[in-house]
Amino acid sequence: MKLVAAAKVRRAQEAAVNGRPFAETLLDVLYDINERLQPEDVNVPLTEVRPVKKVALVVVTGDRGLCGGFNNAVLRKAEARMAELGKLALDCSVISVGKKGNSYYMRRPNISVDRFVEGNSFPTAKEAQMIADDVFSMFITEEVDKVELVYTKFVSLIKSKPVIQTLLPLSPKGGIRAANGDSVDATEDEFFRLTSKEGKLAVERESVSAKGGGMGLSPLMEFEQDPVQIIDAMMPLYLNSQILRALQESYASELASRMNAMSNATDNAVELTKNLSVVYNRERQAKITGELLEIIAGADALKELP
Repeated sequence: MKLVAAAKVRRAQEAAVNGRPFAETLLDVLYDINERLQPEDVNVPLTEVRPVKKVALVVVTGDRGLCGGFNNAVLRKAEARMAELGKLALDCSVISVGKKGNSYYMRRPNISVDRFVEGNSFPTAKEAQMIADDVFSMFITEEVDKVELVYTKFVSLIKSKPVIQTLLPLSPKGGIRAANGDSVDATEDEFFRLTSKEGKLAVERESVSAKGGGMGLSPLMEFEQDPVQIIDAMMPLYLNSQILRALQESYASELASRMNAMSNATDNAVELTKNLSVVYNRERQAKITGELLEIIAGADALKELP
């Protein structure tokens, strides 16, 4: 199982790395278009910030076990976030992605679950599109006022951590508040954030990222369509790319955790075998020694007979 997971984790890593240029270029294009629209009034539904009454959590787990504390860690992160929202008197619902998360929430009827999504063996754009359509429709219809993604971020083959990323609305940190004025943002948010500056849409990078690489658009470029229509088309694409990227990171983290768990299990089994062999040999030697002493004592007793 360790070797199988090691073979699969390379493919998962390559998928995550190969998807980064598209996501970063998409952000650069959004940034350049938004810069040109700064003097205009832009009305993009995904940037609408309203008083939060209900929050939807998209919880991404694995489809299998035997991967250490991978699934438990992300589920505990989601439970902690639910408790935090409960203290703010906010309703919370869950979109569960992955068989382990589905079985976990099926056993807890007190948690409101809007949808169960069966994960594929390898994350695909179709799966990300299905999740994006659900959260998009829930937000546009005002069924929920905020959507957050809870998943496991891939750091390295020996390290991963569960994180929370705000998907909707696209706003600056601290800009999303409940009806009583309390901020409902998580303590830490991941990746890139779209934000509003001075009432206009803009792009900010709140996490550390590689510098350079973005060529930007030529100032002489003209758009056949209205830039607002282009933004309306690109916003869902941006949302899909972020969800797919999160699914890929979670899948890579699951494989890395399984590889480490199987490696630890093998090491523990080898150590246990050694310890049991030592105990067995000691008991065997003690038994042989006891039998020898009995034979010698019997022989001495026979010698003492007249």
